[in-house]
Amino acid sequence: MTAEDIKNGQVIIIDKPLHWTSFQVVNKLRSAIKKKFKFKKIKVGHAGTLDPLATGLLIICTGKFTKKIDSYQAETKEYTGTITLGGTTPSYDLETEVDKTYPTDHINDELIKEATSKFIGEIDQIPPLFSAIKKDGVRLYDLARKGETTEIKSRRITIYEFEIINIIIPNVDFRVVCSKGTYIRSLANDFGKSINTGSHLSALRRTKSGNFNVNEGISPEEYTNILFGDTKS
Repeated sequence: MTAEDIKNGQVIIIDKPLHWTSFQVVNKLRSAIKKKFKFKKIKVGHAGTLDPLATGLLIICTGKFTKKIDSYQAETKEYTGTITLGGTTPSYDLETEVDKTYPTDHINDELIKEATSKFIGEIDQIPPLFSAIKKDGVRLYDLARKGETTEIKSRRITIYEFEIINIIIPNVDFRVVCSKGTYIRSLANDFGKSINTGSHLSALRRTKSGNFNVNEGISPEEYTNILFGDTKS
């Protein structure tokens, strides 16, 4: 790998670790690239944000390939994860604590599997208040963390596949294939409502995006080691 390779454009497939923000991954890789090749500046960006509590596929682009970010972001995504039934959280995941609890005695495997059909196809989805969407120039999660609320418009998204992998109530493991702009946290929240309970997302992993697969990914540390020759590139 040369300085020209980086400038002309590289796609780096990262398996994002838990608790890292997508920006932290970009920042680490950019800093390493600048140090390695003695760049004063270099364009590095990611194609699709992952929440800190999510792991998995993060597509990083360098140099001229940053122009491809929009097209990569538009690709179909695949996720696996766990929905926990019986309680909601303000963020729809584990970033915030459970604020309301609901009964789950009426829920069985058949009810859960049948409910997935309600979400297949084009649906209107309201993004979480705890999200990076901007309203009047302010990120919604900044408002949410201050305790402020605001009206959020629904978005038309597409769920191509929604498969239940395992059920050990209150936890439901799933696989979802969906369009750009889908919030799996919102899907988890809405899923609970569809079976007359509350729910939240307790684990999430992005496994595919377009033709890219997380199996091809490496950690930010592994990329840095490769870059500096600790492992053969």
